[in-house]
Amino acid sequence: MYISTRFRIVIHLCAFLVVLYSLTMIPPMILALVEKERSLFGFLYTFIITFTLGSVCWALTGRSNIQLETRDGFIIIVLFWLLFSVISAMPLWLDDSYNVSLADAIFEGVSGITTTGASIFNDVSHLPKSILYYRAQLNFVGGLGVIVLAVAVLPLLGIGGMKLYQSEMPGPFKEERLTPRLADTAKSLWLTYLLLGGACTIAYKLAGMPFFDALCHGLSTVSLGGFSTRTESIGFYNSYAIELVAGAFSLLSAINFTLYFVALARRSITPFLKSAELRFFLMVASIIILIITLEVWRAGMYALPASFVHAFFLTSSMITDNGLATGDYASWPVHTIVLLLSASFFGGCVGSTCGGIKALRFLVLFKQTRHEVHQLAHPRAVMSIRVGNSPVNDRVLRSVWSFFFLYVVCTCFFIWMLNLQGYDLLTSFATVAACINNMGLGFGETAAGFGTLSDSAKYLMCAAMLLGRLEIYPVLILFSRTFWRS
Repeated sequence: MYISTRFRIVIHLCAFLVVLYSLTMIPPMILALVEKERSLFGFLYTFIITFTLGSVCWALTGRSNIQLETRDGFIIIVLFWLLFSVISAMPLWLDDSYNVSLADAIFEGVSGITTTGASIFNDVSHLPKSILYYRAQLNFVGGLGVIVLAVAVLPLLGIGGMKLYQSEMPGPFKEERLTPRLADTAKSLWLTYLLLGGACTIAYKLAGMPFFDALCHGLSTVSLGGFSTRTESIGFYNSYAIELVAGAFSLLSAINFTLYFVALARRSITPFLKSAELRFFLMVASIIILIITLEVWRAGMYALPASFVHAFFLTSSMITDNGLATGDYASWPVHTIVLLLSASFFGGCVGSTCGGIKALRFLVLFKQTRHEVHQLAHPRAVMSIRVGNSPVNDRVLRSVWSFFFLYVVCTCFFIWMLNLQGYDLLTSFATVAACINNMGLGFGETAAGFGTLSDSAKYLMCAAMLLGRLEIYPVLILFSRTFWRS
């Protein structure tokens, strides 16, 4: 009876979320109708199927006074992200004008909704406007997560959403929230997100982009998703101003969104100045930008000012796991690209839309390592690990170290699996870095796109993208026997 009740709750909430997500098909559907594009039918069929099935399941499993437990939150997050991915792929797969296979459609859908930005299309410039907008919208919706949007609505249904929020939000400090009421927190996050997206779109337009391109790039930049309306990505525009805007907003979008909320509420920049994680993130990003600038200039590719602009943009894009690129980045010296691919594991700040391990975890690891060195030098000294003014307790330390270990193990596993399928080591490393970090820029055989991967490799990389987006634990815990014990 208990299991059937919990199963009913999970189905009920997943059905509600499917109905909610089906509504995102309406904007690209309207655009396809205005532009008289055949892609209209793919969006229409997807909307009808998902809205109908979601509504029926929601109605059949409805009940009052639903209260989520911890295990329900994990199950719903993982199950819905799988549904999320399939639904995202449907408009491409149902439209036969592109001859997109199921594996390609799934890969593109997962890449979009996880804000990875890796594409199977070798030439996106000639895709219909509705598809280009839809890809950018996938990035934007996936950036902060439909789940966080949903918890603003769940209280209206008598459903407690805190367990969903804790499972979805990244980082080791999952219990923190901005306002006493969870619904207000979700609304605050989305308002901040929308404001930043609007500012980015305006900045692109002022820098010289056409409005449609500015809108799509604004959505994908703020979400750190990386889908572009041009095959050459940002490099198509050959504009220093546009590259500077893209680089700047990549860094801005990698900042913890709670800092924006608190700064706006207090009308002060003090929260940014006091953030130890932000200072650490900007310091690491600045060092890598400087190294890449000097290396690209030393290789004789550009003059020094141009080297700085290109290095600032591409480093900002890759370290934050955005994935927008210059058109010729694959021709850069191999050692600079390997450094940038490695930097993608660093990521941005916790509480942003970036992928990777994230700056706060690296800061905690650095502090812990320094603490051990000092402890060995002074065995009797009593020292504590602090991030800013906050002490780091043992639970957080264990969480950070175990996550770091799992992330490295999963990365090595995926590299090994691709290598077994015949891909060289550099291609395997670059492809896995692009997918598990939700960064989207490959190298070697995937420099021009991911359509050349075999179907099995595409499904494997879909798993890597989902693991990276969900930060491993929600997926891993479902395979634990203790999780399923009553």
